[in-house]
Amino acid sequence: MNSDSDLQIAGDILEVTHLLQPAREHPTTVADFVGLARSIAADRTQWAPLVQYDATSRWYHRLRRGPGYEVWLLSWVPGQSSGLHDHGQSSGVLTVLEGELSERTERGTRTLSPGAQRVFAPGYAHDVVNDSLEPAVSLHIYYPGLTEMPMHSSQSTAAASNVVPA
Repeated sequence: MNSDSDLQIAGDILEVTHLLQPAREHPTTVADFVGLARSIAADRTQWAPLVQYDATSRWYHRLRRGPGYEVWLLSWVPGQSSGLHDHGQSSGVLTVLEGELSERTERGTRTLSPGAQRVFAPGYAHDVVNDSLEPAVSLHIYYPGLTEMPMHSSQSTAAASNVVPA
């Protein structure tokens, strides 16, 4: 034996069902939420027929909700912006489905292309903008569900009363 360990697995470990975790119906970890976003993004039939574009304001639609989380679909025409904000006590996953978005933070600007994902913690402040000449679509998952979206100014922060996903 060439190993320092006396432990060896004999047979098919997948047959030892009591060692396997049961499949979860709803996500509970960051990896689960990222995976949920990826699976929704990969299945255009779940979201593409619902997308609408509004030239006067960002369009959004709650796609689904589960215990303690929400999934939102947003569309962005060129020039639309969320404004600098955070998501209160909610963590989130932002996934670009179509088009290109820019995420502006105090650290700089990052371009997000289709498939790009950003995971953020409570209190993370950003401005999401469609700087391109084409419309964009994004998916947003919030855990816990979004209850506030404080808006920030460049000098100070101020709480906004209405909640609009971004």
